[in-house]
Amino acid sequence: MNYINNMLLDLEMTPSIARYLSIVIMIFFIATLCIIANFITRKVVYRVVTRIVATTQNTWDDMLLERRVFQKLSHIVPALIIYYFAATFPGKRHLIEKGAVAYLIIMGLIVITTILNAINDIYKTFEISKIRPIKGYIQVINIIVITIGIILLIAHLIGKSPLIFLSGIGALSAVLLLVFRDSLLGLVAGIQLAANDMVRVGDWIEMSKYGADGDIIDISLNTVKVQNWDKTVSMIPSYALISDSFINWRGMQNSGGRRIKRSLFIDTSSISFCTEEMIEKFKNIHYLTEHIINREREIAEFNARHEINRSNPVNGRALTNIGVFRAYISNYLQHHPGINLEMTLMVRQLAPTEHGLPLEIYAFSNDTKWAVYETVQADIFDHLFAVAKQFGLCIFQNPSGNDLKAMAADLHKGGFVRERDQS
Repeated sequence: MNYINNMLLDLEMTPSIARYLSIVIMIFFIATLCIIANFITRKVVYRVVTRIVATTQNTWDDMLLERRVFQKLSHIVPALIIYYFAATFPGKRHLIEKGAVAYLIIMGLIVITTILNAINDIYKTFEISKIRPIKGYIQVINIIVITIGIILLIAHLIGKSPLIFLSGIGALSAVLLLVFRDSLLGLVAGIQLAANDMVRVGDWIEMSKYGADGDIIDISLNTVKVQNWDKTVSMIPSYALISDSFINWRGMQNSGGRRIKRSLFIDTSSISFCTEEMIEKFKNIHYLTEHIINREREIAEFNARHEINRSNPVNGRALTNIGVFRAYISNYLQHHPGINLEMTLMVRQLAPTEHGLPLEIYAFSNDTKWAVYETVQADIFDHLFAVAKQFGLCIFQNPSGNDLKAMAADLHKGGFVRERDQS
């Protein structure tokens, strides 16, 4: 500064003008130096680092590059230059040094939080991250780092010791608990969720209270983000997964089978004993031939052993069309390529209702994918609805408009015939 001032005085400038002009020149020089230093660190050094990262096989340095850690570090250099040249402005030295240090603290906080986020990105590349996510813990560390940084920044600006602020935190604990209530609850919930392996990223959960039914795409300190099947996103508080109930479908997905539980409602008026003609017809059905032969032999032996008079079909044992149909469904499912035979498979009757006799199919598909599961289920019931008539059975259905039209047409036709006969 003195050198520039002396040069300006040699040019026969007045002392006041020389002093102000030397300050302007010095500020311009420092600004130019900061721009050049920032350019070198951002462009030259960054390109060198990028090339080095590209040649390595590690993934962690790629994450640091994507998070722009090296570019943010470049902002520290201009602050150091300004701090170094603060002595050239004796009257404003203290203020300039404070501003530079404050900027360094802010940039340090930004760099530290960026590195912590990069650590979370690196951790996500491992399979264990789906079981033990650490994003919530990273966010807690970020809060602690930012809190300490703000305390240091304020203490530096007012020229007091940071211990004064730290001692006052005890008095503000109630306020802090109120402000960070959700964060503290989320931290505790995150620890419990991870320790008990309750949810993972990628799990399909269902929580009707929050309208959530889909896959978990993110677990953070305060919220669990769920992408629903309609592509909307539901945000669930982390502590709600501890305090409320929810369904996690991970067990189904890992088991290799998805449950099919659906009933056919049989009109009870169509249930009857099998006639000889029906039995001969059933013997020609691929899945029933062996079953009919074995059942006929078993029934005949039972009736002969107990000397039962079969002139009346009520006496003794006999085949029914509903029983044969149930056996057919069981054999059909056992030969279906989409059914998991290593899991529970049964066809059972439930209690009769006003809609008829429920014939429930309880089985598991061998593929848990939604589209495949629905295709298998639809294929089974398409077939069963079509073949029920072959067993003399009627599927119950409430009267539709077409049924009422047919009934009205029959009544009208009957009335017309009677009128013609009377005439």
